[in-house]
Amino acid sequence: MDDSAVVRGLLVRALDTDPYITVAGTAMHGLAALEFMRKTPVDVVVLDVEMPVMDGVTALRAILKEFHNTQVIMASSMTYEGAETTIQALTIGAAECIAKPVAKNAADSIAQLSQQLLPLVKALGQHSTQTAAPEKPVLVTPTTTAAIPKILVVGASTGGPKALSSLVAGLPVDFDLPILITQHMPPMFTPMLAKHLEKDGGRPCCEATNGMLIERGKTYVAPGGFHMAIDRQDKRMVTVLNEEPPEHFCRPSVNFLYRSAAQWYGQSTLAVMLTGMGEDGIEGARELAAVGAPIIVQDKATSVVWGMPAAIANAGLADQTLPLDLIPNAIQRICRQAMAVK
Repeated sequence: MDDSAVVRGLLVRALDTDPYITVAGTAMHGLAALEFMRKTPVDVVVLDVEMPVMDGVTALRAILKEFHNTQVIMASSMTYEGAETTIQALTIGAAECIAKPVAKNAADSIAQLSQQLLPLVKALGQHSTQTAAPEKPVLVTPTTTAAIPKILVVGASTGGPKALSSLVAGLPVDFDLPILITQHMPPMFTPMLAKHLEKDGGRPCCEATNGMLIERGKTYVAPGGFHMAIDRQDKRMVTVLNEEPPEHFCRPSVNFLYRSAAQWYGQSTLAVMLTGMGEDGIEGARELAAVGAPIIVQDKATSVVWGMPAAIANAGLADQTLPLDLIPNAIQRICRQAMAVK
């Protein structure tokens, strides 16, 4: 839904390029969309952030309240105001965000939208039609030789902002491990994500910069468009950023964070993989597992898309596969048990 007839037309033409996707209808504002959805079931909604009559965030809240199995993708202009509102929507429960096309001709705009939307809509559509029963958590008790965790590294993609908000809110305010987060997200959005995570978690959180000192009790978010890794400089651990080629079509990639954590923190790393599409992070998880670092992944039932966590779990690399709401307690339990045996 979008108040611009031109954008609505581009969205329809982009989605129509895939024979497995059916466009049920369009609407120019949130109120009209809700009326349409009450008559016609839909799996996925593409929702403009800024609309008349009923704005995107208000429409999102109404959709999430009334249509529990419908997934929502936010379409945003790449502006400060658009980014702020989009992050708000993502932390409320929108599955993903895409950038509105900026190409000067229709063909290029449709190509941009198709590249962003088609795999996302298909993945979210599959999720919305599944009614998986809650899974029994897979738990592994840390051995008595486990090292005391010194850093928490987290990866996330589709559905990640809401999951990240839940994760940081579930940890105590005095949780003192540094937390490094790689969330697949465009450059304009990551500063806003850090701002929201600071509010939700009650601990300092910022978008990482190159050479930033990694300090206990602080949270660092990888900036959009840059890989974030860890390095040692002058006997201190710092964040390092680079623009090396994307991995799994992603920059930032979780692999860079995981691999560097395995290198510099080894068994003292505690890793978490939250909801996300694709398999980014699997190679880094192999390196973490090789050094004995515990890995927790979010389960299928609570993930928006069980791609990245599934890759790690299916490879036998996950120590624990848990519902999202149990992950904060599991993190604290691992820390307590490791300290108790030292």
